[in-house]
Amino acid sequence: MSRRTERVASTIQQELAQIIMRELNDPRLTGLPSITRVKVSPDLSIADVYMTIMGSEGQQNAAINALRHSAGLLRLKLTKQLTLRIAPFLKFHIDENLKREMNVLQLLQKVREENEEAERRAQQATHAVEEGQPSENQAN
Repeated sequence: MSRRTERVASTIQQELAQIIMRELNDPRLTGLPSITRVKVSPDLSIADVYMTIMGSEGQQNAAINALRHSAGLLRLKLTKQLTLRIAPFLKFHIDENLKREMNVLQLLQKVREENEEAERRAQQATHAVEEGQPSENQAN
């Protein structure tokens, strides 16, 4: 991405967030939508807007559909805010990267808990052997 497209993407992200929060009154936008990133095509004609939306999957789909339905209005308002001749066409997507990150973090948490449990059992077995008591493994 060139420096200009990065600047435009950053500006679009900031301006769209304000427009969505202040001016867009759609009852389907219930799940606190937030823009995670914006990717702008090199010719500045298309902006892919990646969103995270709290709530159930149904609420997320309803909110993303509301944003897609409002894309023309958002583009019009964005054109007034930006110093570009023509604002890019807006495409809204649910950010799947965040879901993947959350899944990885949950898996890491599970592995950590399992390791702690295995370490606790090993310490108990060592402590039992030191006292001369049969451990759980030796009793079986």
